[in-house]
Amino acid sequence: MSNRVKFIFFAALLFSASIAAAGQVLKPGFDADEYTDVLLRCAGGVNFFLRGDIPKELNYKSVYSSPEMGMHNKYQIWLSNDKSVMAINLRGTTGDIDSWIENFYSAMIPATGTLKLSSKYTFNYKFANDPKAMVHVGWAIGVASLLPDILDKIQLFYRQGTKQIIVEGHSQGGALAFLLSSYLHYQVADGKLPSDLVIKTYCSAAPKPGNLYYAYDFDFINKGGWAFTVVNAADWVPEMPVTIQTKNDVNLNPFGMTRRKFKNQKFFVRLYLSHIYNQLDHSTRKAQRKYEKYLGRKIYKQVKKYVPEYEQPLYTGCSNYMRAGNPVVLEPDAEYYKLFPDTGANIFRNHLFKPYLYLVKKEYK
Repeated sequence: MSNRVKFIFFAALLFSASIAAAGQVLKPGFDADEYTDVLLRCAGGVNFFLRGDIPKELNYKSVYSSPEMGMHNKYQIWLSNDKSVMAINLRGTTGDIDSWIENFYSAMIPATGTLKLSSKYTFNYKFANDPKAMVHVGWAIGVASLLPDILDKIQLFYRQGTKQIIVEGHSQGGALAFLLSSYLHYQVADGKLPSDLVIKTYCSAAPKPGNLYYAYDFDFINKGGWAFTVVNAADWVPEMPVTIQTKNDVNLNPFGMTRRKFKNQKFFVRLYLSHIYNQLDHSTRKAQRKYEKYLGRKIYKQVKKYVPEYEQPLYTGCSNYMRAGNPVVLEPDAEYYKLFPDTGANIFRNHLFKPYLYLVKKEYK
């Protein structure tokens, strides 16, 4: 064997060894095996009725389970077998009333600001760079409750060499995953977390986390395939919260320009068009005010029972909820409905783990 061949041979060995030492590497793009592991980890944190008869997660090991915080929020940390990737798994809605109150507390707040949860804890947050971005206040409280502990664990495992993170959750956990992923991104961008962290996000069966400008921001910071929202097309939960769009939710408000053009019309035509415009505008603004009254100020009184020192923030007057993340749509077919018949007996039938696991295996694996 010539010296040149020997050199190439040993260089190849060293390269292979360096790859093995580096361990698993997160890559952009939807990975069906990766998402299957996400589902199994999410299922591991709930009772058998919700989990169903599905396999136990094998590719990662659970290394930490947080206490319950805030409104029955909880998360787990799982490490890949080579300890190169940490999964932050956010639990979804439980059967506890405060967990549901967190969902229904759906007035919006600015995506950058502060929330005072107690006399000792004011949460300074940034979920988006766009000043027009807004998010769901209940889920912001959920993330705020968990974040001090999450940041502590990220630093702990980073010091041990784990620099790759999957942020994940199913249902309410998926909604929290949006906000947590955004928060971590801006912590890295602002130099408050190490710059070499790699973050990938899977929001499974998640409801909508914020308004259109939050969705734009989330998709922009994750461009290239680093964040996914996975939806069973038969599942109603990702359609929530209910959306109300007013003229104030549109860039530059083109409706105002349309109204100015009424002046060029004849008097009775102008009167009729103005009447129609006012009726349409009034109905959406009235609906928005009621939304904020009942799902903001009134439900805040219920939130106070569980977070006694929490101070009510200023709401934004917006309920224009939008889906965020690169969509991965799981489309049921006739065979699916034979296995998971829509009898109406269980409204969460298409929202549970087993249907999602079935569809991703059938359509992507």
